Amino acid sequence: MTNTKCSKVLVIGAGLAGSEAAWFLASRNIKVVLVEAKTKKLNPAQKIKTFAELVCTNSLKSSDPDSAHGLLKGEMTALGSIVIEQGKLTSVPAGNALAVDREKFSLAITEKLKSNQNIQIIEEEVDDPFEFAKKFECEEIIIATGPLTTTPLEQWIQKSLSEDDFYFYDAIAPVVDADSLDTSKMYFKDRYKDVDDEVEADYLNVALNEEQYNKFVTELINAEKVKAQNFEEYKFFESCLPIDTMAERGVDTPRYSCMKPVGLRTPDGEAPYAVVQLRRENLLGSAYNMVGFQTRLTYGEQLRVFRMLPGFENASFNHLGSVHRNSFLNSKELLNFDLSSKKYPNLYFAGQITGVEGYTESASMGLYVASQIFRKRNGKESYKWPFETAIGALVNYIMTVPKPCPSNINFGLLPSVVLEKHERRSKLKKKIKKEKAALRAREVFSEFKSEVVGEL
Repeated sequence: MTNTKCSKVLVIGAGLAGSEAAWFLASRNIKVVLVEAKTKKLNPAQKIKTFAELVCTNSLKSSDPDSAHGLLKGEMTALGSIVIEQGKLTSVPAGNALAVDREKFSLAITEKLKSNQNIQIIEEEVDDPFEFAKKFECEEIIIATGPLTTTPLEQWIQKSLSEDDFYFYDAIAPVVDADSLDTSKMYFKDRYKDVDDEVEADYLNVALNEEQYNKFVTELINAEKVKAQNFEEYKFFESCLPIDTMAERGVDTPRYSCMKPVGLRTPDGEAPYAVVQLRRENLLGSAYNMVGFQTRLTYGEQLRVFRMLPGFENASFNHLGSVHRNSFLNSKELLNFDLSSKKYPNLYFAGQITGVEGYTESASMGLYVASQIFRKRNGKESYKWPFETAIGALVNYIMTVPKPCPSNINFGLLPSVVLEKHERRSKLKKKIKKEKAALRAREVFSEFKSEVVGEL
């Protein structure tokens, strides 16, 4: 390989993790070769040719600093995250969540990456990372191609690293044209918040009575579904189950999940039996995402079943829901704690392919790997991040879980906290526990950043 100080870093994949890694390194004056194949051919889940595309939904989850996702966003922001920065600049109303205009968000990140003089964009498909790295004089390689890696590269990974094929299926929620909805049968309200005539709520709600709900769930269960590929069994993320899968688990399952009516009384004060929530896809409010309605239903069945909902009788969809197959590494067996390959020390993996689930989780792994490479470039050894931090907890999870099972950030991944006797007896015990874990995480990260990451 070439001299480390003058060589480049090859980043394969310009999704969330790849974009973060490239931006982090380029911002620290390290030359990056960023390769993205989607401009040549989109994969089944992609819709646009710009970078950092949000495929499943436009939400980056909660911004509440005491939530697990809020903790993660705080750590990412401290590391100079381009995803969080541009997410805030292209945000759309979504209550306490950070939701974005997908096309503006993707375009903004693409333009920033392309305008950075330390980043060289190559629009090609990679089938052998080491040959590609040699061609462009790159020392380290980051594979951040996500779970929908192109077939040639996936075959190279299986042949060169592991023959094991760990897979999950992911589902995408439909997006409906706002003008095609009969909003007189719906109402605007954010969960738990009183209606304010001065400020329009961020969510549009469809209330269902018991009869409507039961009929809808029955149709979800009986509707024709898309079959899994190659005689596989469907394995879904527990945090992103298709609405029809929820229905099959029990008639009340959706009503206690994405269709829960809690905090969403109708304007006349009645408590609905169940609710479908719609979240804006863009600032214009010209399209709405059906929150939690990722689905396996065939296109024809989606039109038939979803048009049963009040106000959806003539609904037109910008795009319907779909399912796609994801592949993941067995990180515990194949990678070191800095997410470098045990077999090839200069080869790193970042993003969802490592076993994390979620947009910010994937992006944070790009920051994590880039920071490890930057330390290496400065003659420092790789460093295990404190497990009390959100990023550290995610890495610890994928490196210790007995069998690959993708997870998003949650307080269950962080070490438990000790409650005082009076706190253990409190009705707010769970809330207190999360607040203490969040406070500890912020304190540990602050100290860690100043002592270690601050050197970056």
